[in-house]
Amino acid sequence: MISTNWVALALFVGLFAGILISLEAGYRIGRHGSRRNPERGFDGVGAMEAAVFSLLGLLLAFSFSGATSRFDARRQLIVQEANAIGTAYQRLDLASSDQSELRRLFREYVDARLQGFQQILDRPHADEQFARAAQIEREIWTRALAAGRADPSQNVSRLLLPALNQMSDVANQRAVALETYMPELVFWLLVGVVVMSGVLAGHAMARRSRRSWLHMLLYSAIISLTITVMFDFNYPRYGLIRVDAADRVLLQLRESM
Repeated sequence: MISTNWVALALFVGLFAGILISLEAGYRIGRHGSRRNPERGFDGVGAMEAAVFSLLGLLLAFSFSGATSRFDARRQLIVQEANAIGTAYQRLDLASSDQSELRRLFREYVDARLQGFQQILDRPHADEQFARAAQIEREIWTRALAAGRADPSQNVSRLLLPALNQMSDVANQRAVALETYMPELVFWLLVGVVVMSGVLAGHAMARRSRRSWLHMLLYSAIISLTITVMFDFNYPRYGLIRVDAADRVLLQLRESM
């Protein structure tokens, strides 16, 4: 699998070059129009420029907000999973039988979950670890049900089984969050609006007799960097912005088992 760092770098370079080209194209179009009609070459375009740049600002704001929200949600789910596993593990004390085997299965379950997320770049191997964790989870549930039938106080059924349900629910939520990214259509819409805004910005700059390379380079760099960071937020297991630090909660839980 290609490293997402390289993908992000390629995205930045591609956007930077594309915006520069669109600025140059807009500038040449504007200069050509001003030569043909110097007095009215730029009449009536202000409202359209304002509309496109307003749309660009909204798209950037909502897309960045969505990316950061998904990032925070992934971190919260790690904490929720650690809490759910920790609660269920503590309630194993209620099981009068098969307790040592259940604890061993819990340790293997946490190991499999951790390995799956730590090796997510090797997706087939990560999927094997997730499948192994799911199989261990089913075995834990089967053994917990048997322990519940043998428990005259019914504490296992009332306390342990709901905790196991919560543990399973959070694992499913993390599986969905792992595949939840910015919709591809929205991403390409954003790229399209950025290119169109570059053409309009270049056209507006044609009022000058010479290009302002400082403005062109800064505009291209800022917009490209913003979209690249947004892209990196969408893949917190791959790029520079990582959610791995939150895994320490699960690692500490595993060490305490």
